[in-house]
Parts: sequence; structure tokens; C-alpha cells
Amino acid sequence: MLIPPPLSLYVHLPWCVRKCPYCDFNSHEFGGGTPPFDAYVDALLADLDQDLPLVWGRTVHSVFFGGGTPSLFPADAIERILQGAAARLRFAPQAEITLETNPGTTEHGRFEDYRRAGVNRLSFGIQTFDDACLARLGRIHDGAQAAAAIELARQAGFDNFNLDLMYALPGQTLAMAAADVTRAIEFAPTHISHYQLTLEPNTVFAARPPTGIPDDDLAWDMQEQCQALLAEAGYAQYEVSAYARPGRRCAHNLNYWRFGDYLGIGAGAHGKLTLGSEQSILRRWKSKHPAAWLAGAGTPSGIGGDESIEPARRPFEFMLNALRLVDGFTLAEFEATTGLPPTVIDGPLETATRNGWLQRSDDGRIVPTELGRRFTNDVVSLFLDD
Repeated sequence: MLIPPPLSLYVHLPWCVRKCPYCDFNSHEFGGGTPPFDAYVDALLADLDQDLPLVWGRTVHSVFFGGGTPSLFPADAIERILQGAAARLRFAPQAEITLETNPGTTEHGRFEDYRRAGVNRLSFGIQTFDDACLARLGRIHDGAQAAAAIELARQAGFDNFNLDLMYALPGQTLAMAAADVTRAIEFAPTHISHYQLTLEPNTVFAARPPTGIPDDDLAWDMQEQCQALLAEAGYAQYEVSAYARPGRRCAHNLNYWRFGDYLGIGAGAHGKLTLGSEQSILRRWKSKHPAAWLAGAGTPSGIGGDESIEPARRPFEFMLNALRLVDGFTLAEFEATTGLPPTVIDGPLETATRNGWLQRSDDGRIVPTELGRRFTNDVVSLFLDD
């Protein structure tokens, strides 16, 4: 029987100053003038009103403002979104509310305003502190601006923030990758995301790959050395690319990885919702382009599509998320969130265990081994419905 898991709210704010050549997110450069902030907030609340019947009576445990560049939006717009959402949904006490921010779009005083608006966690898109690497990535900030933005946030009272770092960048050496992690640690963030640059389809980098990208062996050396530096500094890895101080894991992303539910509002936002009364799991996504979504927000034309996750596909969908976690999952969690008996995955579990990819911990959790984490895609593919 399906048991609705914790619920999160994802808010997509799609505009950015300049789209990075590696970015495959639904982000759009705003050419001149100012984005229609007020109209967009109105549309977000209309979008939320349309989806409310899917989540009546449920509690929101985390909110995440993603983009695009959410820090382009003024604090009063963020406050109006949060107040409108809180008037429509029950928020858990001390709910984690994260805002993604680009160091190139921060202004003095803005962080204090975001904090007053209700944001209690920031996520900085640093990527690297090296100016030459930042230029090759098409970022609009430099290392000094990144450092200044972090300090401004600390002065504003933010004690919970993440720094995003990338490695295996064009022209990057092992020493440079390690220097980025060392520099990040100096700012004492509560969380560090550290992930490899990949050439995603439909990006500028995929069409015209930059020169000097480290090969797989060097990228692996970078990952290992940086992991060691993070562990030594007290950042425990809990997901493929996520490291946190004790008690500071990202609640919002953990809910994704545990196959939790999330309501997505905004242009191109995706949601996944467990409908207990129907014993079904729904994926819903919104119209992708901001102009088209704005024109139809709150009406059926603003919905890009709905899809039911059929039982045969649920094991794959569950593993696609859960096997990214260092501490894996329990069979009880699998059963509750998929509505399926654990026996349906006996075969793939046996194969993965025999291959040395998965193992059972002392407390009964099924966890990926170090080898399994290196071959996550192969492990997950075992659970595809043939």
C-alpha cells in the first residue's frame, strides 16, 4: 500500500543574466529591462492554487527556490511567494527554505532582506574560485566576488549555506581542484556540493566541447583527493556529490533522493506526488518557456503534462534516487514509497550483491559499496522493467 512520503515545494524562477554554456536547466536570459517579477509571482500563486487539490491536508517540510538565478528576484517578491504558499499550505515548524544565489547578482543588503522574507538557507553557485576557469565556464562572477558574497551572507546572519563546486573543468589540474575545495572549507559552510562537469545534450559545450577537459583517470583522481580533503575537514559524504557537517544535510534534496513527494510550481517545474486515495503516483510538469507558462498559469494550458508512474517502473524510479545515497535504503522504505512488495526486487538485488555493487549493513540497510558508487548507472539499470 502506498503511503504518502514527506512533501516539499519547489519554486522555479527561470531568468538569468547569462546562460552558462554547460547549463541544461530551464533557464532563460532576460534581454534588457527587468523581468516581470510581480506578474510572475501572481502566476506562481495561481499555479499553486491549481495544484492544491492534489496535496490537501499535507505538510510542507522544505521549500527550494531554483532556477535560473533566483537571487535576481527582489526579497519582497520572495516574501510574497512564501506568504502566499503559507496561506495555502501547512508549513512544518522550522521548515528548510533554500534560495539559490549567484555571486554575480548579489547586492549589499539583499541577504538581510532575504532572511527577513523567511529564507533560512542559501546555496551559492560558486563552481570554482579560479578566475580563468570561471571565464571558461561563462560565469559572470570572479573569485573575489564569490568570497565577498559569502561574507555578506554570513554578516546577514546566515549560518546555514551550501557552496556548489565543480571539478574536471577545462584547463583544471589536480592541484587546482584541490585548491578550490580547500578555499571553500575556509569559509566554513555547513554543506558543500562537489560534482563533475558533464557535457549535457542540448548545451553549448555539447555542441562545441571546450579543450582541456581532464580525462576520466584525472577526474577520478580529483574526486578522490577532494573527498579526502572534505572528510578531513569534517564533511561527511551522504550522496554522490553532497557533503555536510553533522545535522546539516540538505533536507530538500534528501527528500528527492528518498523518493519523497514534491510539488513544482513555475515555468518548467516538475513535481512528483503520491495520491493515497487513488493508490497512484503522479508526475506533473509545467509549460517550459516563461512566456507560455505565464500566459497559461493556473489553467490547464499551463500544465506541460501529467504521467502516472506505473508499478512496473517504480523500482527503477526509486533506485535512480535512493542508490545515490551513501546509506542506501531499507526494504520498508521501498515498500512504503512504491506500494510494492520487496520481493519484486529480489532478482536485481541478488545480481547487484553478487557483483559487489550492493551490500547489507549491520542495521539491515541496503547500501552501495564503493565499487557500486563508481558504477551507479549499471546498478540502477538492473531495476529497469524489461
